[in-house]
Formats: sequence, C-alpha cells, structure tokens
Amino acid sequence: MNDDAATAGQRFWDARYSESRRVWSGEPNAALVAETAGLEPGTALDLGCGEGADAVWLARRGWRVVGADVSGVALERARAHADEAGVGERTEFQRHNLGASFPEGRFDLVSACFLHSWQDLPREPVLRTAASRIASGGTLLIVGHVGEPMWVEEVGSYVEQPTAAEVLTSLELPEAEWEVLVAEERKRAHAGPGGHDTDSVVRLRRR
Repeated sequence: MNDDAATAGQRFWDARYSESRRVWSGEPNAALVAETAGLEPGTALDLGCGEGADAVWLARRGWRVVGADVSGVALERARAHADEAGVGERTEFQRHNLGASFPEGRFDLVSACFLHSWQDLPREPVLRTAASRIASGGTLLIVGHVGEPMWVEEVGSYVEQPTAAEVLTSLELPEAEWEVLVAEERKRAHAGPGGHDTDSVVRLRRR
C-alpha cells in the first residue's frame, strides 16, 4: 500500500467517524465475548478497534490491550472510553493503516472483528501478519461478514466477504503449528433495515 492510499484511508475513516458522536453501540462484539470469555488474560491486540468497545471489555477482564485503528477520531474516542471505564492504564491505542504499518510485539490474543473497509485494505496479508504475532499457546480470532451486505440491491456490486473455510485457506498457516478450534458461520441479530445477518467466526490456537 502506497502513502497516498494510506492517507486516503485515514481521511475516509476520520470523516466517517466525524459524522456522528458515536458510530458503534459501545458494546463488545458478541463473538469476541463468546470466544474469549474463558481465556486466561494476557496481552491482546485489537485490530480495527474503532471506538474501543472490544478493547475496554478485554481490559476490564484483566487483559493488557493494544488497540489499532486507521482513524485518529476513533482512537480519541477509544481512549476516552477506556478512561471512563477505569482501564486507561491497561490499554494503549495506536494509529496504523494496517496495510502499511503494524503494532510491534507478540500477543496472547489477536482479535480482528469485522476488519473490512470500503478503502483499499489488503485484508489477507494483514491477517497473516496478525498470525505471525501470536505467542506460543496464543489465540487468533477473526470475525467477519459473509457474502454481500443486505443493503446491496444489485448482485455483484459489492465485494463478497469470505466464508470461514476461505479465511482459513487464505491464512496459509502450517497445520502442525496451529489448532483450529472454531471455523463456522453464525447468524447474528442486528438492528435496523440493513446489515449482514451471517458472520464467519474463526478461532485458532498456536500450539
């Protein structure tokens, strides 16, 4: 990804978040809660953290969390959310256009929930980089939309999102080093007339 594309992505998402006081609900993603509630807290990386709901939920449960997002507007809201929740010292928020830069370090959990963008985002390479940052015994969680969004009227007018099996294939991970714990599609209730109603959930553990 070149600098112009990275800057365009930052401008797009800053504008998107500036349209309203809050874009998302402030609640953690249901799949994150379901798949990580039983894990021993450690270090976590939240990719595409947005306004910080997932990062705050993890920090409240004892995780030390790095949240990464392309939008400075979203990151300011995430920091404020963490401070209000009393977990500011357990969270760090960094601005990254993940196709161009990536947080340093290794993590016991990397979560990528709905890491999609209308802008140029090399999602598969980003997720492969995420897998490379998982510590021994750590978890990689990838949650995404499946198929076309419900609001698309013309078939083929929007890039279809991969199934769980397709996500696994795209990661290109050595089978001997990884255990697949979950790879499935799930129905998800949503508010409003638009949105996806099926998501892919992939959870892997590094042996």
